[in-house]
Amino acid sequence: MNHSFELETAANPEALRRIVIEPVSRVEGHGKVTILLDDDNKVHQVRLHIVEFRGFEKFIEGRPFWEVPVLVQRLCGICPVSHHLAASKAMDMIVGGAQLTPTAEKVRRLMHYGQMLQSHALHFFHLSSPDLLFGFDSDVAKRNIVGVAAANPDVAKKGVLLRKFGQEVIRVTSGKRVHGTGSVPGGVNKSLTPEERDYLLKDADQMVAWSRDAVKIIKTLHKANPGLYDSFGAVPSTMMSLVNPEGDLDFYHGALRARDKDGEVMFDQVSYQGYNTLLTEGVKPWSYMKFPYITQLGEENGWYKVGPLARVQNCDRIPTPQAEEERIEFVAYGGGKPQHGSLAFHWARMIEMLCAAETIKALLDDPDIMGTDIMTSGPRGYEGIGVIEAPRGTLFHHYRVNDDDVVTYANLIVSTTNNNTAMNVAVRDVAKNYLNGRELTEGLLNHIEVAIRCFDPCLSCATHALGKMPLEVSLVDAAGVEIDRMTRSETGEIKA
Repeated sequence: MNHSFELETAANPEALRRIVIEPVSRVEGHGKVTILLDDDNKVHQVRLHIVEFRGFEKFIEGRPFWEVPVLVQRLCGICPVSHHLAASKAMDMIVGGAQLTPTAEKVRRLMHYGQMLQSHALHFFHLSSPDLLFGFDSDVAKRNIVGVAAANPDVAKKGVLLRKFGQEVIRVTSGKRVHGTGSVPGGVNKSLTPEERDYLLKDADQMVAWSRDAVKIIKTLHKANPGLYDSFGAVPSTMMSLVNPEGDLDFYHGALRARDKDGEVMFDQVSYQGYNTLLTEGVKPWSYMKFPYITQLGEENGWYKVGPLARVQNCDRIPTPQAEEERIEFVAYGGGKPQHGSLAFHWARMIEMLCAAETIKALLDDPDIMGTDIMTSGPRGYEGIGVIEAPRGTLFHHYRVNDDDVVTYANLIVSTTNNNTAMNVAVRDVAKNYLNGRELTEGLLNHIEVAIRCFDPCLSCATHALGKMPLEVSLVDAAGVEIDRMTRSETGEIKA
């Protein structure tokens, strides 16, 4: 049912050459890749290490619950809105406001679709287009957004202005472009004024058109070089995402659906309130990021991928006309079978950006967006789970509070964590396909980073295995002699 994943362990790592890519560039956060090679440059082991530790789940504990939607945004400077809204949805359950007013829900949706637009534009145009337009092993001095602007000024301009528009949507709905305060437990703290609505509406049609142009760019690249785009970092796996009750793509709300690598539905309309029995968060001794898997399938076969490539192929329909037209062509390109090549993430990402632009336009035309009924409440709760489709994939926020309104428990499974095993498999396969037996160059090593950027990882958000991270610490004197050692096992047991 799934592409088997085993933890690679080199038999005699001390006899192998170690190649380290650190830091991985053009991603959010800090990570490194280690590759072990023998004397013939054959790849023996490849691992993506997440070396940051953030600890958000622990220092959220002890804070008043109403602070959390603002606090958790500091996990990330690129996707703060996703954390803001997932936490708000969880806290809605604490204040008894799970059923929002129409105005509150539509303002939140507008905020979220603005986030999807700006994040997808940033990732495609700023972080990935240099590789796609110039080549993975092109001149490193040119392989950046400045190089794109010089060689393709129209492409760069559209990318910049698309992102700017998405940020303006966020500013209008949340108060600031980054780390706003618009969403609160039980609703929102403001709706749109007619002036704000008109300000955004005047550019909405242009954003839809430019988003359609972006789909054409990546679609053309795929069709011009199918040998590369269809096979690079191919990761046949289960795909999981939210869908609405009709099976449509929905970034803001829905239930969980998963398809296997062949596209067959494994489960559907599963409430995310039971995520912690549906999924298990595994750990490895070489990364701060966890390795989730579908509990029933086990660790070896139960891993999956999330994000644009999963969502576009997991849903039955996209509820905006132009994006749906593009989805149909995307599915047809795969000949009825799911696409698993990592570069297909970009094609799916641009289809989603088009959907976001169309949805923003529709919401701005809805009079509810300027309504005055923006808050609701009901019976007090003590536990809340909020799930949303962030730009990078499904995002889980889970909290418990006590009678003093203080958070006593917090657990997050962020999008990049859901993709952790899939990213490692993609990196391993690219390394073995492109580095085996070859003299290493910067361009060849960049192939590894290209595979990682396909998933659009948010490494800062994804580091949180406090207390479960196996760890080894050695104390070495000035002469290089080890004088003390301490280890912590996966269960937390400490041995000196």
